Amino acid sequence: MSAPGTSKAAHSDVAPKKKKGPGALATAYLVIYNVVMTAGWLVIAVGLVRAYLARGSYHGLYYSIEKPLNVCPLCHIPGIVPSSVVLTGFQVMSRVFLTWAVTHSVREVQSEDSVLLFVTAWTVTEIIRYSFYTFSLLNHLPYLIKWARYTFFIVLYPMGVTGELLTIYAALPYVQKTGLYSVTLPNKYNFSFDYYTFLILIMISYIPLFPQLYFHMIRQRKKVLGHVEDYSKVE
Repeated sequence: MSAPGTSKAAHSDVAPKKKKGPGALATAYLVIYNVVMTAGWLVIAVGLVRAYLARGSYHGLYYSIEKPLNVCPLCHIPGIVPSSVVLTGFQVMSRVFLTWAVTHSVREVQSEDSVLLFVTAWTVTEIIRYSFYTFSLLNHLPYLIKWARYTFFIVLYPMGVTGELLTIYAALPYVQKTGLYSVTLPNKYNFSFDYYTFLILIMISYIPLFPQLYFHMIRQRKKVLGHVEDYSKVE
């Protein structure tokens, strides 16, 4: 039988386990990855500005950044950045889909203003997001970047979604007319697929999914910036 207090003392000596961050090699890899992704979206931003200055118009700017835009969404690796897997997965899949299955595939919509709307929203969002991850990994996060990460989305997310939905809507007549990606019966697989209907279902899916993503960020903003704003009000 142990002496009184021995067990309690033994337990008190055990320090609580702390979550270990990534090792030096993993951190270096993550920093490089986020720097590269930031640079990729910066290429798109610079391309848009240069094309606008050269043409004097924002119409048709998509053609000046088509190649990097087709690549950047594909470079996202699930789980490599500290975000909700489900919500981030939806965001990435929607961008890959909009880039390749709609904008790249339906040439007629590439000159639509709605394309520039979502491209601009994506570009600013991703430059801020990957910069945020980079500086966080380096343990040197400027407050301005943190504030931008949890504030700009208030306008950029609705702006991007509006552009995405308008672009899909603009593609519908061309998809219906050409039968793009559709499979009709009869065929040896006894399978049919109507891409036109599929696009409509994609648009409808934004109704339950977008609010989840948006209000998730609202909650994150209150969690990360709330105490700072409350402190400033007290002062």
